[in-house]
Amino acid sequence: MGQKERSQRSESAGYRNPMSTHQTDLFKQNRASPNQQLNHAESSSENAVFPLSILAHNIEIAGNVGSLFRVADAFGIEKLYLTGTTQTPPKYKIRKAARSADNHIPYIYEESATAVIENLKENGYTIIALEITARSENIREFKLKNKEKTCLIIGSENLGISAELLTLSDHHVHIPMYGKNSSMNVITSCAIAVHELIQHL
Repeated sequence: MGQKERSQRSESAGYRNPMSTHQTDLFKQNRASPNQQLNHAESSSENAVFPLSILAHNIEIAGNVGSLFRVADAFGIEKLYLTGTTQTPPKYKIRKAARSADNHIPYIYEESATAVIENLKENGYTIIALEITARSENIREFKLKNKEKTCLIIGSENLGISAELLTLSDHHVHIPMYGKNSSMNVITSCAIAVHELIQHL
């Protein structure tokens, strides 16, 4: 429906625009300001999907799982694998944190993380564990091949990634820290790691 047709229909229905033409023009000018925050309708995204999945093992806080769905949506994640004691939809706290991203991000639940990793490896995926270890690489220096199928493992809020899953991983990566703590929230870390990894995909 064109603007003219909408205006005619509004007038025929007895609707009168409460803003004058001058007020409407000022409103449009304000919305076009380079310093004006854009709303969802005005902003745009590339809608890209990268060959990168995330395996979340033993993430027991529902809000963290919801935030993970939101990160997956923001960065074009291919699929989420929820394993072990990781909380799964539908749950109110997941939905609240996910902001509906749990409706369209593909995910599966599998109790055994080992089984998921072995299956991914059989299908040509490179497995990367996000953990500080004796052999972990600075993620800012870590490189992937273009379009390389990859799965990033994140682990428990308290215990991190188990030795078993670290052994199954092809690479370990860590985020350089500059403060007094040696770690941060698991989903915050995941978001930083994903942003770094997709630069190479």
